[in-house]
Amino acid sequence: MPQSSHSQSHSHSHSHCVWNMFHSHFIVTFSLLLSLPVIFLLAPRLLPPRRIPISLPDELDDLALFNRAIVAASNPYNKPRSSSIFRLGATNPRLKIAFMFLTNSDLWFSPIWERFFNGSSKDLYNVYVHADPDCNVRDPGGVFEGKFIASKHTERASPTLISAARRLLATAILDDSMNFYFTLVSQHCVPIHSFRYMYDSVFQRGKWFIWDGKVKYRSFIEILSNESTLHDRYYARGDNVMLPEVPYDEFRVGSQFFVLNKKHALMVLRDRKLWRKFRLPCINVESCYPEEHYFPTLLSMQDLNGCTQFTLTRVNWNDSVDGHPHTYRPPEVTPELIYELRQSNFTYDYMFARKFSPDCLNVLIDMADSVIFKD
Repeated sequence: MPQSSHSQSHSHSHSHCVWNMFHSHFIVTFSLLLSLPVIFLLAPRLLPPRRIPISLPDELDDLALFNRAIVAASNPYNKPRSSSIFRLGATNPRLKIAFMFLTNSDLWFSPIWERFFNGSSKDLYNVYVHADPDCNVRDPGGVFEGKFIASKHTERASPTLISAARRLLATAILDDSMNFYFTLVSQHCVPIHSFRYMYDSVFQRGKWFIWDGKVKYRSFIEILSNESTLHDRYYARGDNVMLPEVPYDEFRVGSQFFVLNKKHALMVLRDRKLWRKFRLPCINVESCYPEEHYFPTLLSMQDLNGCTQFTLTRVNWNDSVDGHPHTYRPPEVTPELIYELRQSNFTYDYMFARKFSPDCLNVLIDMADSVIFKD
């Protein structure tokens, strides 16, 4: 009898344990199902930002475009215009500056850019816009009308921004053989000098006198080798990933906004070796800004002396937030601010400035003729 009671008790306990296990698993499963919507809602905030890979079709499209631009620039009739070197005393046609706008939103400051180009000869510039096709960017008309190029999706702090800049360079080279300087700006940039002042400054101050009565035009691109974040940025993809193409002591950083001459633009389009490294995804996404690394590193390795190592776009990194520079608001935009933004510690004035909030437009327009374009 005691043995039978013990067996019944054991059987009852076993059934109770099985029920508890089933009940516990059910609760856990049910809880997970309930939490899925919350996970999907919060995941973008909790997880590192997604890095878009460059798809093979996009890569092949770009390579075909780049090759067409390289072939066009090698045309013997365009040969003098493909170089950064000219003979003094020679009669050269007026070279142009290609203004390349890289944007994922409307061109809020198109009216101020319209004033910038107004009155200037159209024989001195061209305009090109790379607009993220997923963002429904509106064509503002005027100098921007019909200037939108075939574009692909872009994402901040990803190699897609490098691809977009290269796309702009290739399109500008194919479009007009007289494009000699290539200026990259964003929708947040505004001019802080007149077009005439900017054009004359770039061609006069970019001159570098060399041998045999020749003059070379340098590119305006920031190239830094002593930034405190250099180590983390270099190893953002992992240990030794950048080797052997990019040794640590040759890795550089700088502003993504530049003014490249045609020689350097073609260097960028011809490059395959460094691009294979900079297109790789990062492990440490907090230190991954390939658009600020690729161009300075490439040109530093291939033609450092041909670069001023200085950008013409002024940015205020004080009180930056999440890797974004200070954004100027209307109360801050005064004539004194414009004068301050122009000043630099180098031989070259700043020609552009960022980052301005869209509601600064009216303030900027009001002071356009009396301050911004009065050099």
